[in-house]
This record gives sequence, structure tokens and C-alpha cells, in this order.
Amino acid sequence: MRDRLTISPAGYRRVTFLVLLALGFIVVTGGAVRVTGSGLGCPDWPTCAEGRIVAPLEYHALIEFVNRMVTGTVSIMVIVAVLAALRRRPYRRDLVWLAGGLVLGVIGQIVLGGLVVLFHLYPPLVMGHFVLSMVLVANAVVLHHRAGQPDAGLRDTGPVVQAVAGELRPLSSWLVAWAGVVLFLGTVVTGSGPHAGNHEGQFVERLPFAVRDVARLHGLAVWILLALALYTVWRAYRDGAPAEAQRRGAVLLAVLCAQGAIGYIQYFNDVPAPLVAVHIAGATALWACVLRFRLALVSPTEMTAAPSPRPAGTPVPHRA
Repeated sequence: MRDRLTISPAGYRRVTFLVLLALGFIVVTGGAVRVTGSGLGCPDWPTCAEGRIVAPLEYHALIEFVNRMVTGTVSIMVIVAVLAALRRRPYRRDLVWLAGGLVLGVIGQIVLGGLVVLFHLYPPLVMGHFVLSMVLVANAVVLHHRAGQPDAGLRDTGPVVQAVAGELRPLSSWLVAWAGVVLFLGTVVTGSGPHAGNHEGQFVERLPFAVRDVARLHGLAVWILLALALYTVWRAYRDGAPAEAQRRGAVLLAVLCAQGAIGYIQYFNDVPAPLVAVHIAGATALWACVLRFRLALVSPTEMTAAPSPRPAGTPVPHRA
């Protein structure tokens, strides 16, 4: 019976992939709440309104309520990730700790989401809500990656070596750090812009910055990120990084260019709500791509030891 309750490494990696998708999806639903002006559709917390747990049949209330239900579903999924890590065989302590971090992060998101509602979409709280979402996505990306790594003590295919050496490792660290700066500046633009998350008749405080100024600063940061990504990916190709790292680098550049194009299109078209939602989803995808590229560069990989070439005429040793 106990054997039936265990989960294989491949099965657990599928669990972590579903959790990663769910955490990305909840960022998209949160963006839908903002761009539809439904942030105060349920003005109370943890209830929706006037002591009612279920939202009334009203457009904004239902959108906000659906987002809360998605949060509940994600909460269950991260708990499942922890339980599955405990039942995974071989047991891996690092996976249990990473899955536990997701549970703590989701609890933090629930509390922070309640504060966002209670303080009427106060911009710094909304910004913190998004930043914590990116922390959770990063945790899930690392968990999924580590779940696909060989188990300690089971590496029988050859010696374990570092994927890359030299400047690529610090370059990839700078790439992740600057991507974080770009994401934060994006929240500043959103906190200063027209999509506060409220609908008509509801006052919501905005950040005291001109949208044009912070958008230009954000755009400059994106151009720097693109230059850094181009150089790092080029170095990965030049230095013979693993094929998986090169593939992830190409995906990163494609997502980054698409995200930059969407950003400029929405800016020059008065920031239409549908494009804002796409941009939020793109930011999440970009963050995941940066992290996956970094992990492919710095994670140890297994290499099958190849026989050393022998000079011509060297006799082959005879085994007794």
C-alpha cells in the first residue's frame, strides 16, 4: 500500500510543471482584474461584500471573485506539491524545501491581496502583490528545474561537471538581476498609469509620477536588458554552452523582443486594456525565460566520460 502512495521523479516533475503553469495563470487573472476595473468588485476581505462569501451576479464582482477562486485552487496545488515531494522516491530534501517555499509565498499573497482590497488598491501594495508573484514564479521555475536534475547518489552515467565556466556565470547573474529591475520599473509605470484596477466612481490613489517619464525610464531599462541578453546568449554560443542553454537563450531573445514590441505598441496607442493584459502575461513569460536560461548555464550536468584519443601506433592495453 505504501508503494502505491509514492511518486516517481518523472511524475513529480509533471506536478511541478502544473504548479508553474498555475502560478503564471494567476498573474494573468490578476491582470484581468486590473484592466477590467474589477479590483474593488469585492470590496471586503475575506468575504466579498456585506458578509457574503459568494459574489453577487455583477460583472466586476464576479471577475474579482473568480480571481479569488483561482487563488484557492493554486493554494491546493502548492500543498499537493509539498505532499508529493514528501512521497517522491528517491526522497529529495531540496525539493521539499522549495515546495514549502511556494506554500509560504501563496499564504503571503493571500494576506497581501486582502490588504490591497482593504486599502483600496494602494499602489505600493499592488506593486508588492505583483513582485511577490514574480518571486513565486521564480521559486516554481527553480523547483521544476531541480526536479529534472539527477538524484544525488544515482549519477552513474559519468562525472558531474559545471555547464559553463568563466564570465558566463556572472553574466547570467547580472541578466537575472537586471530583469528584476525591469519588472519593478514596470510596476512603477502601472502604478502611475490609467489602469488602477477600479471602475467608474471609485477613487484610487496613484503614484506621483508622470507616466511619460517613468515609461521612458522603463523603456531604457528594457533596451539595456536586450543588450545584456544579446551579449550573454552570444557568449553562450561562442563558448560552447550546452545545447539546452543555447536553445533557451534563443527563446529568451524571441520573448524579449516580442515583449518590447508590445510595450511600445501599447504606449503609442494610449495603453489599451487588452494590450496591458498581454504585456502582464509577457512579463511573466519573460521572467521565466530569463531564469530558465540562467539555470541551464549554471546547473551541473552529467557527461559520459569519453576515451582519450591514443597516438597512432600505441598498443591497446590487454586485460587479463
